[in-house]
Amino acid sequence: MMGLSVTEGAAVTTHHHSSDGLSELTELMRHEEELPSRRASRQVDPQIRRARRRRRLIVAAIVTAVVLATTGGYVGWALNAPVRSPVVTSQTPQVSAPAAATIALPSDGAFAISISGADDYLGTTASGIWASSGTDEPRSIASITKLITALVVLDAKPLADADDAGPTITFDKADHDLYDKYYVLGATIAAMPTGSSMSQHDALATMLIPSASNYAEAVSTWAFGSQWAFLNATRGWLDTHGLTGTTIVEPTGIDPRNTSTPGDLIAIGKLAAADPTIARLAATPSLSLPGVGAMSNTNDLLGSAGIDGLKTGNLGENSYNLLYTASLDVGAAGPLEITGVLLGGFSRQSADHSVLTLLGSIRDGFHQVPLADAGQDIGAYSTLWGDTARMVIGESASILTWSDTPITVTMETTTPAIYADGEVLGSITWTAGPNTETAVIEIEGSIEPPTAWWRLTHPFELGDS
Repeated sequence: MMGLSVTEGAAVTTHHHSSDGLSELTELMRHEEELPSRRASRQVDPQIRRARRRRRLIVAAIVTAVVLATTGGYVGWALNAPVRSPVVTSQTPQVSAPAAATIALPSDGAFAISISGADDYLGTTASGIWASSGTDEPRSIASITKLITALVVLDAKPLADADDAGPTITFDKADHDLYDKYYVLGATIAAMPTGSSMSQHDALATMLIPSASNYAEAVSTWAFGSQWAFLNATRGWLDTHGLTGTTIVEPTGIDPRNTSTPGDLIAIGKLAAADPTIARLAATPSLSLPGVGAMSNTNDLLGSAGIDGLKTGNLGENSYNLLYTASLDVGAAGPLEITGVLLGGFSRQSADHSVLTLLGSIRDGFHQVPLADAGQDIGAYSTLWGDTARMVIGESASILTWSDTPITVTMETTTPAIYADGEVLGSITWTAGPNTETAVIEIEGSIEPPTAWWRLTHPFELGDS
């Protein structure tokens, strides 16, 4: 019974003082190792042997309890201790601004252009006069005069809409004589037999599309009763619209004293484009009418670079004029609405080339700039146990911008919840002028938890700090 009480005392001591208990256990085990040699020297009583066997079992149980008490606590802690979060490295990708646009301004004559629908790109002044060259002094406008004549006539005799034929005009002998008058002057003319008639709409069409001068005088006289009354009404119309740089002395443009400035003509062009009848006629490439026959528009740029009007004028070398409108597609939400004028071009060919080159340079000044490719690296995650994952842009993106408008980049990310492949971390946003593009940021690859073995063998890497 003395051996049992020692053993029990040892067990209690081990629970409270593991180092003292281990010393006693070591002593007991040493004592057990000496027993075989003692057995050889004497005969052991069976009762004593049973007591010793019971004591050895108790010692083994105590040793096992001590080992589990010391190692089992570490294993539990190591397998459940928090691990340090993955380390993230990232950078906001920058985008270089595209090259500045080079606008090809006409080199001959005087020029001006106004652009509507592009204030966010070009500035609020674009809808006034965005660009110009040459002086704003009055120049002969030739048959652009007929556009003003049409506006003044429609101001006095308006048509309800572009499909309204309007009243019928009957041409008398005086109107017929205009054919010979303008033939002698070398102006464009169209047939006008005595007693023939046509609608106001068709008479305006014959005046504007092939630029028939005899129709310009006949229609303006019909509308006001005389040329004096027409010219008086024209001066009033010009004053009403503030067109102080424009002078009209007759309705056709054959007289070089019909003059205007590029600035005035931009305003006149906008008024003409706003009138549904004139806008449709100015955009008509060709037309055939009874008594007149087939007619072709003198504006051979119709349909090129979005040009849809308005009127040409030509008094010979170094006096080719074009007042035009265009709906220019640059890739924006809507086309740019352009009104432009060129006065004093060297020839029709040079003027046409100048206008097309100008519009092309404006269109080319708008860029669709690549911003990012799907899967583009912008960062990475790494762990102490050697696992890694990438931070990537989830989709390709590009943005429309004008000229060298700067492109700004902002990036917002959050800490991943589970570090799983495809997990969305945030977004990246690019801004250029009025346009904004956004793409998601996500994880490519997954970060797995550390293995049990790594936890057990890296105690100093465990914990949040």
